[in-house]
Amino acid sequence: MTLRRTLIAAALGAFTIAASFGVAAQTVLKAADVHPAGYPNVVAVENMGKKLEAATNGKYKLQMFPAGVLGSEKEMIEQVQIGALQIARISLGPMGPLVPEVNVFNMPFVFRDESHMRAVIDGPIGKELLDKITASPARLVALGWMDSGSRSLYTKKEVKTPADLKGLKIRVMGNPLFVDMMNAMGGNGITMGHNDTFSALQTGVVDGAENNPPTLFTANHYTTGVKFYAQTNHLIIPEIFVMSKITWDKMTKDEQANVMKFAREAQMEQRGLWDKSVSEYSGKLKAAGIQFVAVDNKPFFDATAPVRVKYGSAYTELINRVQAVK
Repeated sequence: MTLRRTLIAAALGAFTIAASFGVAAQTVLKAADVHPAGYPNVVAVENMGKKLEAATNGKYKLQMFPAGVLGSEKEMIEQVQIGALQIARISLGPMGPLVPEVNVFNMPFVFRDESHMRAVIDGPIGKELLDKITASPARLVALGWMDSGSRSLYTKKEVKTPADLKGLKIRVMGNPLFVDMMNAMGGNGITMGHNDTFSALQTGVVDGAENNPPTLFTANHYTTGVKFYAQTNHLIIPEIFVMSKITWDKMTKDEQANVMKFAREAQMEQRGLWDKSVSEYSGKLKAAGIQFVAVDNKPFFDATAPVRVKYGSAYTELINRVQAVK
C-alpha cells in the first residue's frame, strides 16, 4: 500500500470511528476536492452540507477534505464508487472514459462562450447528461454542475500561435481526448493528476499546462517559472459533483429530495463565487508578473477540427442541440 493510500485510509477510518462515537445515529458524509479550502467549489459543497444537516436535524453532517488530501480526482471517483467517500467534486475529464457522452462537453471550442455553456447545463441537456451519469454502471449519483471557467495555456515561453507550441510538453487531464487536442494544437499533451502538476512544472517535466486563472494562482503554478497566460479559451468545461450510489440508496426519498434541492442551490451559489474569484485571481496573477496574452483563437479552432470529428461523430445530434442553445 502506498503512503498516499495509507493516509487516505487512515483519514477515512478516523471519521468513520468519530461518527460511530459521536451524535447518536449521525452519519458523516465525507466530501473531497482537489482545490484548497475557500475555493468556490469547496465553499458551495460545504454550504450544501450545512443545509442538509439543518434539514435532517443533524442526522447528516458533511466533513470536507480539500486540497487533494484524499488523492487525485481519479482516486476520488474510485472511493465514491465503493462508498468510502460520499461526495466528490470532479472534472469531466476523468468522467469521459466512464460515461462517453460527457465527452461532448470536453471537446475544444464546443461552447461559444461561458454564457452559452451555462445556458446548456442549466437546461434540458444538462439534466439529461446528469441523468446518464446516474444511470450508468459507474455507481455515481450526479448531483449538479459547477463552473470552471475557460481554460487557456500557461507556459514559460510566450505562445500566440499553434506553431509556438511545437516541442512544448503541456500537462492535460487524464483523457485521450485532451492528449489529442493538445497534440493537434501543436504541443505534446502529457497526462497527469492535478496534484502532480506543480512539481512537474517546477522540475521541467512539462513546459506548461492549461487551466483557468483561479487554479493557476491557488495551485501556485505561477511560481514555477510560468510567465505567460495565452488566452486561447480552448476549453469551457463544466464540472460535476457526485454522490456515492451506496450512500444515496440508504437515504429516504425525502432526504434524497433535499440533497437534490440543496445541490441545485450549490450549483448557483458556486457560479457567483466563481465569477468573483476569476476577477480576483486574474488581478493577483497580473500583479505577480504573469502576462495575459491575447491571441487569435481561429488557428487553434481550425487545428482542433479533427478532434471534434473523432470524438463527436457518434454524438452529432447532441452537438447540434448544444450549438442551437441561445
